[in-house]
Amino acid sequence: MIPVNKWNELRSRLKGDLFTGDSMRLLYATDASAYRELPAGVCRPKDEDDLRLLIDFAAKMKIPLIPRTAGTSLAGQVVGSGLVVDVSRYMTEVIELNAEERWVRVQPGVVLDELNKMVEPYGLFFGPETSTSNRCMIGGMVGNNSCGSHSLVYGSTRDHTLEIKALLSDGSEATFGPLSPEAFNQKCSLGNLEGKIYRSVRDMLADPVNQQEIRSQYPDPQIERRNTGYALDLLLDSEPFTPDAPPFNFCRLLAGSEGTLAFSTEIKLNLVPLPPKEKALICIHCEKLEDAFKGNLIALRHNPVAVELIDNYILERTKDNIEQRKNRFFIKGEPAAILVVELALESREAIDILAAALEADMRKEGYGYHFPVVYGNDINKVWALRKAGLGLLSNVPGDAKPVAVIEDTAVNPAVLPDYMADFRLMLEKLGLDCVFYAHIATGELHLRPVLNLKDPRDVEMFHTVALETAKLVKKYRGSLSGEHGDGRLRGEFIPLMLGEHNYRLLKTIKQTWDPNDIFNPGKITDTPRMNTSLRYESGQVTREIDTILDFSANQGILRAVEQCNGSGDCRKSEIFAGTMCPSYQATRDENATTRARANILREFLTRSNKENPFDHREIYEIMDLCLSCKGCKSECPSNVDIAKYKAEFLQHYYDANGIPLRTRMIAYITSFNKLGSLVPGVYNFFLKNPALSGMLKKALGFAPQRSIPLLYKTTLRAWQRKNRNNPADGRLVYLFADEFTNYNDVEVGISAIRALNRLGYRVEIPEHAESGRTFLSKGLLRKARKLAEKNIALLSPVISAETPLIGIEPSAILTFRDEYPDLTTGVTKEKAKALGANCLLFEDFIMQEFNAGRISKTAFTTSAEKIRLHGHCHQKSLAGTASTKLMLTLPENYRVEEIKSGCCGMAGSFGYEAEHYEVSMKVGELVLFPEVRKTDAKTIIAAPGTSCRHQISDGTGRKALHPVEIFYESIL
Repeated sequence: MIPVNKWNELRSRLKGDLFTGDSMRLLYATDASAYRELPAGVCRPKDEDDLRLLIDFAAKMKIPLIPRTAGTSLAGQVVGSGLVVDVSRYMTEVIELNAEERWVRVQPGVVLDELNKMVEPYGLFFGPETSTSNRCMIGGMVGNNSCGSHSLVYGSTRDHTLEIKALLSDGSEATFGPLSPEAFNQKCSLGNLEGKIYRSVRDMLADPVNQQEIRSQYPDPQIERRNTGYALDLLLDSEPFTPDAPPFNFCRLLAGSEGTLAFSTEIKLNLVPLPPKEKALICIHCEKLEDAFKGNLIALRHNPVAVELIDNYILERTKDNIEQRKNRFFIKGEPAAILVVELALESREAIDILAAALEADMRKEGYGYHFPVVYGNDINKVWALRKAGLGLLSNVPGDAKPVAVIEDTAVNPAVLPDYMADFRLMLEKLGLDCVFYAHIATGELHLRPVLNLKDPRDVEMFHTVALETAKLVKKYRGSLSGEHGDGRLRGEFIPLMLGEHNYRLLKTIKQTWDPNDIFNPGKITDTPRMNTSLRYESGQVTREIDTILDFSANQGILRAVEQCNGSGDCRKSEIFAGTMCPSYQATRDENATTRARANILREFLTRSNKENPFDHREIYEIMDLCLSCKGCKSECPSNVDIAKYKAEFLQHYYDANGIPLRTRMIAYITSFNKLGSLVPGVYNFFLKNPALSGMLKKALGFAPQRSIPLLYKTTLRAWQRKNRNNPADGRLVYLFADEFTNYNDVEVGISAIRALNRLGYRVEIPEHAESGRTFLSKGLLRKARKLAEKNIALLSPVISAETPLIGIEPSAILTFRDEYPDLTTGVTKEKAKALGANCLLFEDFIMQEFNAGRISKTAFTTSAEKIRLHGHCHQKSLAGTASTKLMLTLPENYRVEEIKSGCCGMAGSFGYEAEHYEVSMKVGELVLFPEVRKTDAKTIIAAPGTSCRHQISDGTGRKALHPVEIFYESIL
């Protein structure tokens, strides 16, 4: 236990951040593995000086340092009871690029895909790429010696690591790189810790007995993916120990050492030329899993750059994921597995010839029944589906899930069919089901047996299956870890895999480099039993928690939260498009991620002793920066819907702590607008008056920079009553006069009615209540439920496929599809689902009618316009923006470009709230504001969301139009 004054003293000396409170410690207690240990604290160092302070502090206080980047490790590498050192926040600089010599020097917190995007203009990239490439960082890749789908060509991270500058356990600095025999001897003569390290390895590897043990017991050197233990075999196969071998380089040891030997501060990487531009995937559908194992050997004869396996278990999961359903376009029937073979050549013709030859060979051997060849942008969709595998496995309902335990075994591809036959026999004896996927080309399959790690029997089976698999891998002289590392998960079995003699050598390495055991102890050597310190306590009973929203599909809210497995998809930056997670994109803070919110909820819902487990300020603080954008609902492979969880949490939190005045004001804003609409001029005068509105904003905690939305001179309902121009014989449709369009954005509603009238539709506004969106966003779910039930009762009798309900504001109309079924039960729920199916966005309705031949392109102008579209978050997540773009291009000379922005940052009331204003504007500045500013004045800015249009106005001074307004003006 570190005294508080010692923490404070350290904090005062650091340039970076130090956290010792419960919230941050809980967020860093897990990674993407099954493990959980509460760290003593979390530090985000600014630079090497901070790291030296930490090393000195760790030595004096006898506390371990646990290096961490994106926290996506699968074997518990960044879980421990010491001080977590997160370099992902500040140590993110690309220090030097030498394109001519093809190398780059980076700090450990540089994201792989961001690095590759930077060097792409030079025709270069960093070859090893992982499925987590849009958020994983170079420091973590070195620590784990990460590979990727193309390791068949590009190998692993260690193959491209040229130099590492690191701090040793005594705080001294050393640079490790290739050494001639003479330079190696000079290093051995140094009188410091660095010299001791070189002398120790020289004495160790010069010993003939050690040489024999290493060469006989380490995995087959033909296996590219071998990550078991420290890489003594590679050091042995270098000068001066092996004649005519590559130069000695300690980088080969540090890569894969999991931060147990030194703390890397700078990493020099080799870059390679970009692959041929002509690529294709041949997606071989196999009727039996065994066909895939054997078919892999045939595929390898055709010089592919990658061969990946996706089994039926994962393919089934993609059916229920909003994002991945779009990527299933190439799948035919119900294959037991798909072999995805990537070919890369200089021309399409050469690829077609090779693909045809591969198909012919496969058919000749009787493997495969469907061989679609995928080109161009569709390649990314297939790889996205493959990469989503890890996250998709978490959305299996219930407590039994495919778990990471033996998912990293690698054997020589030639023996893979035999190994898999033995492996499946072992599973059969143990009575286990298993998922199979990933890097079959290099003999590595991610194998995930289905276990319930809350059940004591399965916790013991967790160990049994790991031990039995280790024995089987040893039989085939494979590597227990191919790319994910040993960590807490496999370290226990290293003596079995490498022999006791070699294990003692590993311990000598650790003791020499780190005599005080401060660098990530308990990983690789002296590892605790692998089924201890798990995320769930053995015998843990999942607490049943009463909720207002329906979580029955997940078997309760706690199991819904548990679907987050820590894979960190929410840490991708705005550079790669997507909406999830805007507050993380703006702050780059772990506590602002979707993962953090799921973690904090899981911790308290699991471990709280309160009758109301939501009644914890710690949850509120982590949930506070969630914009409820819904990006996670579609983009998170595990379908984690934090907006839904946040709404449920807030209702229960307010039950215990009361509802703040501002929350009530925002939730009930429609009631105030309704009163104000009686005298809109007076209402608007107060809101426009700087002194009066300033007092109001200060009293309610609104940002003074914001202007509160004004009322229109009349309501949409009132305008409709006075301006009926319905064609007598037109098709009847209903318009939803949502709370924003009815009072504030009335002109948009008028444009919608006039557009529909001009196209021959009779428009009626039915009797209905407000959507409940403001209550949902502020967590007042009981009121939202009453509104949902009222609307379902009023609208179900009149809304049908023939007479749909058309909506203008995406967040309002999509509430019928998204939240209403979750707010209701029984017969009302079924009515809600039926109603939601016939509640359409305006553009969805228009395109439905166009595709049915009831709207013709002749109805529109031939004038030319350029439009840049910013899509609404909820629309992008739940419905997509394709219909909006298509509707706006019905006029033949209209050109639409969608801005690759995520959330605008306003998110309803979020951007109005004083404490959120800065983050709100930072979110806007990520992509949206710069793109709008560089758009010429003649180009129209389009945004369907009322909040989005206000944010664009506040952030850029440009007026954005609703697509409906643009569409109406285009009708002849």
